Amino acid sequence: MPTWGPGNSAAARAARRSGAPVPGPARRRGFTLVELLVVVALVALASAAVSLAVRDPEARTLEREAARLAVLLEAARAEARAAGLAVAWVPAAAQAGAAAPADAAEDFRFVGLPARLNLPGRWLEPGTQAQVVGAREVVLGPEPLIGAQRIALARGSQRRVVATDGLEPFAVEAGGTGLAGSAP
Repeated sequence: MPTWGPGNSAAARAARRSGAPVPGPARRRGFTLVELLVVVALVALASAAVSLAVRDPEARTLEREAARLAVLLEAARAEARAAGLAVAWVPAAAQAGAAAPADAAEDFRFVGLPARLNLPGRWLEPGTQAQVVGAREVVLGPEPLIGAQRIALARGSQRRVVATDGLEPFAVEAGGTGLAGSAP
């Protein structure tokens, strides 16, 4: 009974017995979908690692400073409301009336808070500058509702803005490029 199929000829049977390659149509060679997906995933992981390693250290430092400042402002704001204290945040440049000297004891301070709170008055990294937009200081209390306020932070060519609308907590603004043409 004859059967038909690739590799089912007498020559193919003889080749299989002798261990030689089986004659017949050329096998298609290529990549499977799974192999391609693995390669794409590895390329994506490698490019993500490179982009994180290449990220500007000034931008990362300023992002950290802005997030820390937002938390400090909220802590002082909560204390001002709870204790009924008039509290303000003042950057060193506003305290001195001009640019703060490099050897100043404080980069900023919370005016009106009790000493027991001991909130920091220095930036994590020297070289960070702050300017309250449209005012000399940021008013944090004692009223539960405060006006909309913005603080522009700068470090080198990087800019970030920490702001509140007066009702929401202080937060780093999305995009956080600060004000066009203004340099704190």
